[in-house]
Amino acid sequence: MSRIFNFSAGPAMLPAEVLSRAGDEILDWHGSGMSVMEMSHRGKEFVGIAAEAEKDLRELLSVPQNYKVLLLQGGATLQFAQVPMNLLHGKGGADYVSTGEWSKKAIKEAKAFCDVHIAASSEDKNFSYAPKHWNVRKDAAYVHYCSNETIGGVEFHSVPAAPVPIVADASSHFLSRPIEIAKFGLIYAGAQKNVGPAGLTIVIVREDLLGNVAKSTPSVMDYKLQAEADSMLNTPPTYSMYIAGLVFKWLKALGGVPEIEKRNVAKAKLLYDFLDATKFYGNPVAKEDRSRMNVPFTLRDAKLDEPFLKGAAERGMVQLKGHRSVGGMRASIYNAMPREGVQRLVDYMKEFEKRHG
Repeated sequence: MSRIFNFSAGPAMLPAEVLSRAGDEILDWHGSGMSVMEMSHRGKEFVGIAAEAEKDLRELLSVPQNYKVLLLQGGATLQFAQVPMNLLHGKGGADYVSTGEWSKKAIKEAKAFCDVHIAASSEDKNFSYAPKHWNVRKDAAYVHYCSNETIGGVEFHSVPAAPVPIVADASSHFLSRPIEIAKFGLIYAGAQKNVGPAGLTIVIVREDLLGNVAKSTPSVMDYKLQAEADSMLNTPPTYSMYIAGLVFKWLKALGGVPEIEKRNVAKAKLLYDFLDATKFYGNPVAKEDRSRMNVPFTLRDAKLDEPFLKGAAERGMVQLKGHRSVGGMRASIYNAMPREGVQRLVDYMKEFEKRHG
């Protein structure tokens, strides 16, 4: 059976090389006589897998030594609560930037823990751009933003300055481009876009922000305790960590994050150039803020949505339906999506336009 092109926003495509290697190792990892799924997280085999994964991630992103890398569970959604629990440090308020559905979810969760001030918002234009000017309170504990809105397809292409620690939900473009970690207090990302299977969440946090958690914080949600336990305060998502480690090695073999960024720029350009050249399809996002990872688009006539999706599936392209909150279409073109997949989509879009335009 041939592989399809899966444009899902997550769980998303994984590199074929990674899946092939995992398949080869699934019954017997490196002569251990067991699968990684069967290993004790305290055993020397898995401890080595986890340590190597962290080492490779640090190299890929040039993570400074004064930052902890945590491999946790709960998805990015749990971080909506875990961040204020850990970073308020006794302060009464935190600032948030509102740029779409995921920002709104983070804001709603944070309001259960503190006073939330909206430092910037793009709601005035239906969340179709990334606000460049933030009104951040100097006494805020931190300012939080979603650096790539998966649903709306809006991406911040630079890191705004702020007088307080910056926290970023980078789930849907993590490892797709270089990140200057030192500009952030904390970055978190769900793995199921560019890193591996669902179930793993990566948190990169500056050491001076650890400790002084809210009194009601459960132990497993205390970053400091997790850091001291090498992310193994409880049983971690072992197989997801193993696959993530293979993805890190795949990226390193390609030439690292700068090389994958070049590929992502080329893929996004291919699709956006076509969208800009047609009136049959539309993209609502401000050009300077378009996401390289998640490309929403609409057809001129919404009645054609279902025939479009049916024809795409017949040609080996799936999960192109837009999120239920916004409708239309969405092509998520993460690291593992080859240029061939984007080219096939563009060719099909041209064909469909000729038949229905």
